[in-house]
Amino acid sequence: MKIGAQGEIDAASYLERRGYRILSKNFTCKQGEIDLIAYRDDTICFVEVKSRRNMRYGRPSEAVTANKQAHIRQTASYFLFSRWNKLPVHEKTCFRFDVIEVFYEDGKARVECIENAFC
Repeated sequence: MKIGAQGEIDAASYLERRGYRILSKNFTCKQGEIDLIAYRDDTICFVEVKSRRNMRYGRPSEAVTANKQAHIRQTASYFLFSRWNKLPVHEKTCFRFDVIEVFYEDGKARVECIENAFC
C-alpha cells in the first residue's frame, strides 16, 4: 500500500478514536478532492492528509499550498451543497479546514492534527 493511502487510513483511525464520525472518505468532484470529512461537536471538518517518511522535503503541511487550499474550499462548498439535507447541520454548526500530518518512523505512524489550518 502506498504511503498516502496508508496515511489516510491512519488519519481516519486517529479521528475516530477522538470521537469524530467520518462522513466521507476521498470525496471527489470536478473542483477537487477532500481526503476526509468528519463531524464532532457540531463541527464539520474538511481534512487534508499529508504523509511523509522523513522531513527531507519539509513538513507535510507545507505541501498544502494556497492553490490546494482553494481547491479544497471549492470542493467543500460543493460537498455541502450536494449533501446538505443528509448532513447533521443546524444553526450552530461550524465548519473548518484541518490538515493531518502522518509521519512514519521505524514502521510506526505518528499523527499530528492542525485544526483550523486555513480559512
